[in-house]
Amino acid sequence: MESPHIPVLLDEVLESFKDVPEGYFVDCTLGYAGHSSEVLAHYPHLKHIGIDRDEEALAFSKQRLEPFAERSRLYKGTFATLLPTLQESPVTALLADFGVSSLQLDKKSRGFAFDSDILDMRMDADALLSAYEVVNEYPKERLEYIFDTYGEVRSYRRLAAAIVDARAKAPIQSAKALSEIIKEVIPQGGKIHPATLPFQAIRIEVNNELGEIEGLLDAIEQRHYEGEVVSLITFHSLEDRLVKNRFRKWAQACICDPQAMRCTCGKNHALGKALSRKPVTASKEELKKNPRSRSAKLRSFRFAKDS
Repeated sequence: MESPHIPVLLDEVLESFKDVPEGYFVDCTLGYAGHSSEVLAHYPHLKHIGIDRDEEALAFSKQRLEPFAERSRLYKGTFATLLPTLQESPVTALLADFGVSSLQLDKKSRGFAFDSDILDMRMDADALLSAYEVVNEYPKERLEYIFDTYGEVRSYRRLAAAIVDARAKAPIQSAKALSEIIKEVIPQGGKIHPATLPFQAIRIEVNNELGEIEGLLDAIEQRHYEGEVVSLITFHSLEDRLVKNRFRKWAQACICDPQAMRCTCGKNHALGKALSRKPVTASKEELKKNPRSRSAKLRSFRFAKDS
């Protein structure tokens, strides 16, 4: 069963797990099981847990992973909520791919696409907050914050004002209509669609994406296993910064105050080490096959065996 989503950095993810011992592989962002199916095929000593908040993705993945049914369990929910509750152990490999799947982006009924006739962007269709509420009900100051902080949109004030002016005349009903408003404020330049960053910002708000990443990192920090390898794929600087800073914290041996004259903590507080100094990015070959991989960055961390 072919996946409608091309898993990014697949070879690099497989490589990161090459030495993990027997145990559970947790795919925190199961999606359409592109990564999971390959990890299960390559590493028969691993059992599998797949987590996703998208019912459609879970239904597809259940069929795709049928050959591995005896080794696989799937759970619906957010990874930050579910990970601390898992009874299965030990977890020796953990993956999270924080990108939105191609099917979600391309399927107009999900409201992520620039030309969609609805305004939704929920990864979990049962969630209460959608892009419609954000765009039509949030105060101007909150919209400014979202566009500035989550989208790093230069014209964030003008864009928020344009949205507020437009919705005063009539509700903004579709992603297509929102895209047209954005294009009036942010002109087309280069290959990137003017709505890319504003849509990213709204999507992050709707799905609490940064909060979920923080929650996942907290859960891993509180409950990691000896020798566990954590591989996380990010797609923009906000996500990557969270992962990079947390990995740096986990690898820090000395926790003394930086102003201290000398170390008194024993320099034995490192939980493990990053598997590479810089993030791993897509090869030229992958970029040709899957242009959406251009923004992907993979960082991997191995927890010490005696941590």
